[in-house]
Amino acid sequence: MIKHILIPIDGSSLADSGLAQGLELARALQASVTVLTVITPFQMPSSETVRFEGMRSVYEEQSRELARSYLREAEDKAKAAGVPCKTDLREHEAIYQAIVDVAVTQGCDLIAMSSHGRGGVAAVLLGSVTQKVLAHSKVPVLVYR
Repeated sequence: MIKHILIPIDGSSLADSGLAQGLELARALQASVTVLTVITPFQMPSSETVRFEGMRSVYEEQSRELARSYLREAEDKAKAAGVPCKTDLREHEAIYQAIVDVAVTQGCDLIAMSSHGRGGVAAVLLGSVTQKVLAHSKVPVLVYR
């Protein structure tokens, strides 16, 4: 029986749609949710370290504040749906790995996430967080399109 669902979001309209569907599922199952947003560290070309160093702190603060706003909105939506909700903000270079790790450490029974649905060359070149979660997670994954 599913009691705890992890819903990763990234602020996109697609992720917002996945959040709505995940909350609907959680309500139907009387499950709780953890909504996760993962931010990636600031990447700086090594030859430009001195020139861009000041941008690092600006990037980090702005990305954290934006992520917090996504999580506040998700928490409000969960409350309106009557679904118990926790939020989690992580920083990790590999978004998929953070999702898999949080699912395990938080004791989630299911990961419910959206996919951009890229296929073919686009999926190979851009990679897919969803595909990587599917490949590495031992927790079941439900993918919304």
